[in-house]
Amino acid sequence: MTETTQQADKATIVVIDDDVHILELAALVLSRRGYQVFTASTARAGTEIIAQRLPELVLLDYMMPGTDGLTALHEIRTRFPNTYVVMFTGKGSEEIAVELMKGGASEYILKPFNNRDLVDRLDNVLRIREIELHNRSLQQEQVRLLQEIDNWNQDLQKRVREKTDALQRAQSEIAQSDKLAAMGYLSAGMAHEIRNPLNSISLFIQLMLQNTTDPEQLEYQGKILKEIDRIDAIIRKLLDASRRARTITNDISIDRVIDNALEVFSPQIETGKIRVTRSYCDSLPPIKADATELEQIFTNLFLNALDEMPSGGQLDLRTCEENGRVVVRVADSGGVIPAETLACIFDPFFSTKARGTGMGLPVVQRIARIYEGNITVEKTSPAGTVFRLDFPACV
Repeated sequence: MTETTQQADKATIVVIDDDVHILELAALVLSRRGYQVFTASTARAGTEIIAQRLPELVLLDYMMPGTDGLTALHEIRTRFPNTYVVMFTGKGSEEIAVELMKGGASEYILKPFNNRDLVDRLDNVLRIREIELHNRSLQQEQVRLLQEIDNWNQDLQKRVREKTDALQRAQSEIAQSDKLAAMGYLSAGMAHEIRNPLNSISLFIQLMLQNTTDPEQLEYQGKILKEIDRIDAIIRKLLDASRRARTITNDISIDRVIDNALEVFSPQIETGKIRVTRSYCDSLPPIKADATELEQIFTNLFLNALDEMPSGGQLDLRTCEENGRVVVRVADSGGVIPAETLACIFDPFFSTKARGTGMGLPVVQRIARIYEGNITVEKTSPAGTVFRLDFPACV
């Protein structure tokens, strides 16, 4: 192996000493062994060389004018932790050795030094340095791997939670679908069994109306007909909730659907002193749906909202586009939905009203899902409740 190759393979050493003879001798001995050597007569000049060259090793004199060796040792070990320091000292004592080792020195060599001993001890320090840096690198890699494993575990836990939540939602939807399916069979049978006698009752009452002049009897018979209509409406809702087939769809303006549904309630809004505000987004894209079915969604929502505001209130209607979906918010000032009720409002047959059927919101949810839409309670408080609907916008 040539001398150039040996030097390339050897470490860089900076020698700092105010004695010129020591500098020359150390440089000569170490250069012959293939080390790349730089020298400085002051701690400041030596530190500048260290900053430029980042040597593996520094030979530093313990006793120097200006910045003493111990102070320079602390600075080098702080600023350049991968640079090891061997101290030169003319005072050989146990106290000095302990002080130097505590200060971060890897070794100390007494002056005058033996050339062979100097090289052997520096070689030993460099071997130790290589082992320690390798161990430090392994420890850092271990920390990195442990952190990576921890990140994987956290990511896995997050995915498990997400999948668990998705599974629970799917199970909830399956249970909801099962209820609707069961309700379909039930409602089909009920429609047949109930409507036949109901039609007969309605017919007889109408005949009685034609032959009755007593105002009190006329009032009672009118109430009977209203109750018959109410029963018939319940049956229709049961049938509506059980149907699942998607009807023919067109590009429709949801603003127009809302207005059409709201128009039906004009008398109740006027007599009930309900204030209606509409905030429709300009250039709102259309959606694919059946206008009649979609109108049924808002009919049910408006009916519920008016029921919650018997003494007047505010009905706020807003539309906008969010992330490629048409969003509708229906807000009323009817008060808060209790927490124990909130989880059940979309369940078939669940109702908190004495005369309620519990079919309005399940029908709304079924129709929304037919058109890839969603309905949620976005907010509920003593000030009122906000229902949020969203549907995919036509592109």
